[in-house]
Amino acid sequence: MEDAAVASETSTRRPKRTRAHTKTGDDHPTKRTGTGGENQERSSDPSDQNHNQVDREGSFDDFEEVRPKSKRKNRTAEGASGDADISLIEVVKGNGKRIPHVVKVWVERYEKDPKPALVELLSMLFEACGAQYHIKGELLDETDVDDVVVALVNLARMGQVEDYQSSKKKEFQNFKDNLVSFWDYLVVECQNGPLFDQVLFDKCMDYVIALSCTPPRVYRRVASLVGLQLVTSFITVAKALAAQRETTQRQLNAEKQKRTEGPRVDSLKKRLSMTHEKITGIEEMMRKIFTGLFVHRYRDIDPNIRISCIQSLGVWITSYPSLFLQDLYLKYLGWTLNDKSAGVRKASVLALQNLYELDDNVPSLGLFTERFSKRMIDLADDVDVSVAVCAIGLVKLLLRHQLLSDDDLGPLYDLLVEDPPEIRRAIGALVYDHLIAQKHNSGQSNTKGESNDSSEVHLGRMLQILREFSTDQIISNYVIDDVWEYMKAMKDWKCIISMLLDENPLIELTDVDATNLIRLLNASVKKAVGERIVLATDNRKHYYNKAQKEILENDRRDITVAMMKNYPPLLRKFMADKAKVTLLVEIILHMKLELYSLKRQEQYFKDVVQLIKDAFFKHGEKDALRACVKAICYCCIESRGELQDFAQNKLKELADELIAKLKTAMKEVIVDEDEYSLLVNLKRLYELQLSIYVPIESIFQDIVTTLGSFRTANYEVVGFLLLNMYLHVAWCLQSIINSDSVSEASLSSMLSKRTTLLEQLEYFLHTPPGVQEDGNQGNQLASKVCIILAEVWFLFRKTNFSSTKLERLGYCPDMSVLQKFWELCKKQLNISDETEDEDVNREYVEETNRDAVMIAAAKLVACDAVPKEYLGAEIIACFVMHGTSVEEIVKHLIAVLRKKDYDVSSIFLESLKKAYIRHVELSNGDDESLVNKSFQECKELAARLSGIFMGAARNKHRADILKIVKNGVQYSFLDAPKQLSFLEGAVLHFAAKLPATDVIEILKDVQKRTVNVNTDEDPSGWRPYHTFVDTLSDKYAKNEGFQEEGTSVRRRGRPAKQRNNIRGKKLFDGHSSSEEEDSLSASDEDGEKQVEEDNAPLIHSLKSSKLRSFRVSRQQSEGTTNDLAASRTSGIYADVNCEKARR
Repeated sequence: MEDAAVASETSTRRPKRTRAHTKTGDDHPTKRTGTGGENQERSSDPSDQNHNQVDREGSFDDFEEVRPKSKRKNRTAEGASGDADISLIEVVKGNGKRIPHVVKVWVERYEKDPKPALVELLSMLFEACGAQYHIKGELLDETDVDDVVVALVNLARMGQVEDYQSSKKKEFQNFKDNLVSFWDYLVVECQNGPLFDQVLFDKCMDYVIALSCTPPRVYRRVASLVGLQLVTSFITVAKALAAQRETTQRQLNAEKQKRTEGPRVDSLKKRLSMTHEKITGIEEMMRKIFTGLFVHRYRDIDPNIRISCIQSLGVWITSYPSLFLQDLYLKYLGWTLNDKSAGVRKASVLALQNLYELDDNVPSLGLFTERFSKRMIDLADDVDVSVAVCAIGLVKLLLRHQLLSDDDLGPLYDLLVEDPPEIRRAIGALVYDHLIAQKHNSGQSNTKGESNDSSEVHLGRMLQILREFSTDQIISNYVIDDVWEYMKAMKDWKCIISMLLDENPLIELTDVDATNLIRLLNASVKKAVGERIVLATDNRKHYYNKAQKEILENDRRDITVAMMKNYPPLLRKFMADKAKVTLLVEIILHMKLELYSLKRQEQYFKDVVQLIKDAFFKHGEKDALRACVKAICYCCIESRGELQDFAQNKLKELADELIAKLKTAMKEVIVDEDEYSLLVNLKRLYELQLSIYVPIESIFQDIVTTLGSFRTANYEVVGFLLLNMYLHVAWCLQSIINSDSVSEASLSSMLSKRTTLLEQLEYFLHTPPGVQEDGNQGNQLASKVCIILAEVWFLFRKTNFSSTKLERLGYCPDMSVLQKFWELCKKQLNISDETEDEDVNREYVEETNRDAVMIAAAKLVACDAVPKEYLGAEIIACFVMHGTSVEEIVKHLIAVLRKKDYDVSSIFLESLKKAYIRHVELSNGDDESLVNKSFQECKELAARLSGIFMGAARNKHRADILKIVKNGVQYSFLDAPKQLSFLEGAVLHFAAKLPATDVIEILKDVQKRTVNVNTDEDPSGWRPYHTFVDTLSDKYAKNEGFQEEGTSVRRRGRPAKQRNNIRGKKLFDGHSSSEEEDSLSASDEDGEKQVEEDNAPLIHSLKSSKLRSFRVSRQQSEGTTNDLAASRTSGIYADVNCEKARR
């Protein structure tokens, strides 16, 4: 019940945040008091107080702008007289700049006549709580606090209370700040008099504590706010008195050295004694509020009250440690680390941060740290990101003071790869401070001096961390990304390059360290130019402002200058290592290549391009080849003048040399059957053709010949032969499309190459690769055939070339070929995940998995490349069969088909038929579990497809739904009762979406088909028919009953509870943390329910009241006769509710 109350209240009425301040750390929570040092100085120096007072009195001109223009002295006089007449609550509700003068005037009135002034102050307190209640001055002493509080609670019960603090009205937006400021000014103004008269503030504290323990939440909020601020203001006065006591003690000690007795000594002793008594008295007042208010409200049901308590306690401990820095008070911060509200946990963590930041506090926090350090570490993995980030900052402080061991930090390092980037950055800062910079490690020897901050030292420690993740580059990138913004050594390009080239004899890198350092260099370069090295969760493009772009350009320039002369030796040194050279080659993509020309370093550029070409022919792996191709193409585009010509010539030389190597390899493979050279060069050609056009006309026929010889040999070689043929055809097609005029010869050549490619692909449709013969390579080849064939059909689809000069290029496969294509696709979809995971060659697995096959097939349907009635239905029939990734692809395909206004009803029905046929085929087997699974898949498919027609889509697509149902019924009765299970498995889900009139029509049609048919001859065969009829009959009966009751039964919203007074607001919690408040829980729940009625439009309230009165009078007149009608109505309600639940 408490949780429900909290959820209801917080969702409807949330207090505004204060704009003037945030009570954290050493900052004082009001604009008036400032920091402790300021308060101490103001209170101890009378001249400063007078000066401040004059400033406050002279600030009222700003509030008289609405008055007629007059002389300044008249306006000031009018303002002063107005402040004398204005009530205290009006000042709190209004502009806060009036508060200092009004407080001063009130204190003067109190000193002259205490009782009326005190009554006025208490009335202001009650009105701040939202209640209009006054105490008679002559009865003030006899009035019992409990009686007044009970009267105030009764006012809240009757709804005669207004919540100013949570109000959204503009005039109350500064109410909270003004109320806090008022009581702060009052305490400071009274510090030399009424504060210690044991009447004024004792009476105020009694009422504040009593109101803070009442059920109405508005009372508790205001009283807690006032009480917490009183303690904060008392601390300000106590600190000023403590400074005064120290000064007096120092003067007394000096005077005693001159003489032991005398009037001066006696005067100082008396002043010291009085000051000490005042401090003792004010500390007693702090304890009174703490025990009477804080210990109850820190566990209040309202999280905002709990947050205020913890924030205030943090301020108290930090600003007045002589009293509050002890376990008696610290334990509350530790307990609230487990609060269910993230805001409370965060407030507690921030308060502890402020404590641990002061070195003087640490010795007193030893026992507390030992008790709660584990919880602080656990909060680093809090469900709330902001709490986790703050907790990580707290752990950093604990490490700074060496209050944690390294063993305690193990779980934190796992957060380096967490999804929220805020948590990763916070952990990165911790790792840098503790493990890399070692800022707070007292065990370091002082002999190192400045070398501890050198880049070499930091990079060495970073490599030691990366050594733990040397086998996983993704995790290494996460670690680098997390620490990058804190570790300047990662941008010390010269230092990193020097370490890689072994220029420092004192630093020796192992092979693992060299790999990790090159990874670090590659990732740091990408970060420096604004690229992401870790996948983002939102995938949104990051936009930079002008200043940020200038920073990125400067970093790009620095990288280029540092790499310019060192790039060639780095490539030469690590040329043989495919992992290292790949990362090094990628760096050139982030350099400003025009600087080579500007700085006259052309030879270094030529050396780099030549070395990248050498690396291309040195390695045959996907990553290395792809990096080299990108790098050379980038050089051809971004370099300038002579260097650009040089890069383009090198690229042409590379293509020519590759073609020559391929010719040689194809000849050699026929002679000695050495397939390695052919396979590697085919991979190189494939990677090159992905980026640029390569003229392979001279070897196209040789590729076809080789393919004919190797169809059943090495499936990997066959796959790359087909891929290169397809890419060449695609480049030729693009050339024709982009040409202004197309010759007949080029068109004929294009058609001939396409025909040759299709013949080779269709061969594998009729003779699928032997999956069992060559393991997973056969699966990969089959997937490549499906994907290439789909891409060819997509490129040459007739809709692209119809009514153009190139209409001859349009192509659509025969139905027999399309069916063979889908059969091969289905085989790839049915491959288990375990088989895919055991793939021998992981390089191109993402390009040949089941998702790639399904995307290629769906693209054909979405772009009208093939008849969608067949292939579209086949794809949709796989909706629920092959996991979430395939499910998402099918979902997108359905969305595209509906957007293009295709006849989805026919496609849906065909897909349902295909799923049902699959079930029927399995029914002939002996595996009962497969039969049940296939029928369940059929029903789930129907449920998912029918679920598309929800809400308003039912009426919009009523004709489509009706068409599916009617044709489905006709299909079910083709060979009754053999196919009647189609009614239950598919048609029923769509029929449930139809209105009652259509349901009646369907029922009549179905029942007409069974006239003169004895359904008892085959009960099991006709069971789906009876299930279908009974289900629709029940639906019609419920809809009919629903319509008959109509106006008398249907009501929007929940039934309103009849109450005598509808003015009440949600003022009661009913669930307080204190035991004495539990008795009022029932009234609190009533208040929470009532607020929904109050927020409803007035016309609804009037209607509801009339309906309730009419119902009551009718029940009284009809007596027991109405019981039968009530039971029937309740039955209809039950049916309606069941139908709603089913929908």
